[in-house]
Amino acid sequence: MATFRERALNEASSHNTGRYYVEEGPVSGYFGQNVLDLDKMRGYMSQKAYEAVLASVQYGAKLDRSVSDEIAAGMMAWAIEMGATHYTHLFHPLTDSTAEKHEAFIKFKDGQAFEKFSGSALVQQEPDASSFPTGGLRNTFEARGYSAWDPSSPVFLMDGTLCIPSVFVSYTGEALDTKAPNLKSLHALSEAASKVCRLFDENVSSVKVNLGIEQEYFLVDESLYNSRPDLMLCGRTVIGHTSAKDQQLEDHYFGAIPSRVSSFMKDFETEAYKLGILLQTRHNEVAPNQFECAPVFCEATKAIDQNMMLMIVMQKVAERHRLKVIFHEKPFDGVNGSGKHCNWSIMTDTGVNLLSPGSTPTKNLQFLSFYASVVKAVHRHHYLLMTTVASLSNSYRLGGGEAPPAVMSVFSGSTLYGVFESILNMGAVNEPEANSLESIKIVNSIPEIFPDNTDRNRTSPFAFTGNRFEFRAVGSSQNVASAVFVLNSVVAESLNEFHDAVLALENSGESRSAAVMAVVRQFLSESRDIMFEGNGYSKEWEKEAESRGLRAIRNVPEAFEVYHEEATVRMFDGLDVLAPNEIEARFEIFNETYVKKLQIEARVIGDMCLNHVIPAAVKYQNILIENIKGMKEIFGEESSVLCASEIDTLKKISMYVNRISADVDALVEARKKANRIEDIAERAKVYSYDVKSMMEKVRDSADNLEMLIDDEMWPLPKYRELLFF
Repeated sequence: MATFRERALNEASSHNTGRYYVEEGPVSGYFGQNVLDLDKMRGYMSQKAYEAVLASVQYGAKLDRSVSDEIAAGMMAWAIEMGATHYTHLFHPLTDSTAEKHEAFIKFKDGQAFEKFSGSALVQQEPDASSFPTGGLRNTFEARGYSAWDPSSPVFLMDGTLCIPSVFVSYTGEALDTKAPNLKSLHALSEAASKVCRLFDENVSSVKVNLGIEQEYFLVDESLYNSRPDLMLCGRTVIGHTSAKDQQLEDHYFGAIPSRVSSFMKDFETEAYKLGILLQTRHNEVAPNQFECAPVFCEATKAIDQNMMLMIVMQKVAERHRLKVIFHEKPFDGVNGSGKHCNWSIMTDTGVNLLSPGSTPTKNLQFLSFYASVVKAVHRHHYLLMTTVASLSNSYRLGGGEAPPAVMSVFSGSTLYGVFESILNMGAVNEPEANSLESIKIVNSIPEIFPDNTDRNRTSPFAFTGNRFEFRAVGSSQNVASAVFVLNSVVAESLNEFHDAVLALENSGESRSAAVMAVVRQFLSESRDIMFEGNGYSKEWEKEAESRGLRAIRNVPEAFEVYHEEATVRMFDGLDVLAPNEIEARFEIFNETYVKKLQIEARVIGDMCLNHVIPAAVKYQNILIENIKGMKEIFGEESSVLCASEIDTLKKISMYVNRISADVDALVEARKKANRIEDIAERAKVYSYDVKSMMEKVRDSADNLEMLIDDEMWPLPKYRELLFF
């Protein structure tokens, strides 16, 4: 057996299953201990300062800088009590990850050391912006950028550092992160949804988005991971033959959690609970060594920040357990990949879930108004929404017979779908009796809708699940904000149109209830092509979706072109979520990221084949040659019959070695040719076709060689070892 692989397997077998982060007592005793929430703030600042923070958190009021010094001092006092020595603005650049620049509390004056944290440092920090993706918004020599505190998400402690959730913008004010446009989209949605709510309840003043983010991931033993250059550098295996046993028996799904994994889960849950992340669920997923955790839903900004924190915590805790967490969407061919299922709902400040069907006509009418608006938004911008999840890593699972399909559809369930069909098939809306919503005949004809009288459809990228929509297409490594801010925005646009259409009908003499129902029917009629109740994985649906005018993601860089479409630019700019130059910057960044990641993968597969696969193949060839020579010395001409199998294997190995050598050369040339293309969008397209197809050819030969070469001579951990440690 190859020394490196043998050492990795031996080391993996010696790793223990113990725990490292054990807390005494129930979870409630230490839940949120590393978070400075509003209740704790009361003890560290005056009532005036506390109320300023409260107004900012609850109502989005701008923080008065006159009290920022006191707020900062209170935060520092709490942090130091908890053992912190540094602070950082934690922000989300356009890399789908987090960034942080740590600053010490310690200051010096007249030779004396003391701790200080000013209000200006709390509110604003200046990290170097030159090396983050900017899409041309900033030149490399223009390094200045600003991070600014986002009070809507609580500060917390991690590894002795006070972490301050923040937005990140350029010196000239453009968003260089995912949080800033998300906050703008939430504001736009609140404004639009509140207007529609006030058609039914004048007491509604704001609406918030709630998110529950389910996180899927793989675990691999650290030693085996370090023996695979592709996992280390790409997050996925660029070569590797499928295991004889993988997920086909469906025995891993919801099975007993392995002891070593259970210890890891309990430890990262302990650390997550301290950070106020209310994890509720853990279980085995479909693929071997694939797992999932899920928190209770909370307000969107907080949920997204907590998901990014959770990913960091999981990786840190995994190190203690000699494990590696893999968030890549498709680390292993032949088995299911990983995603994030985003459970999205909208709720009023009066406590009403606007996507929860009601038992009264009034509530049902309000529910139908919001449901129809969401469906219209998804239909109009279905390609944009699917493009928000289109990345190189997620492209390996899009449309691959696992969630998600490559084309958007909305699943409603048989009961709701029947309701919509009834509404669409009816004539003019009956006038209400005594001007009462409770007596609208059209509404009374609708059966009572209960939260769970709809099945689950895992083949739908956007499924209604009782009182929320589940956006299943988001990739497991993705920052959810990059998809959710688009969803918020398109729904806000649709709700604005709904409100204006109702008022127009009222002004023409219609009663409000009749006007609302007429617009519901109009929106459903215009959007019925996006509603699909069947199997989203089927070939029949692919054809039907195309006939309905629904565009599927066939090529990721080509999908990015949707950001140039007039409807996209008008929607973002009109809502003040993204300006045209910010949209263009994202288009550039998405293409550049695609090229860079695929370029890394192409270089890695070439290096692995030339430095690992071919040398192993040649060594085994030499053994076969010596065997054939020896047989010929003993048996003479008869050896050609006796060694027929060895000769055939030798020929196959030679064929695949020659193919790999030639295809790697062709792959290098394809990269060079693509790199000479100046336009980044065109370069990305060439990479997606020419470079990616050459990689597939190289992989095919390498995977065939894996099945021919003596197992003891194969240098890389195999799928059966990676997936069944």
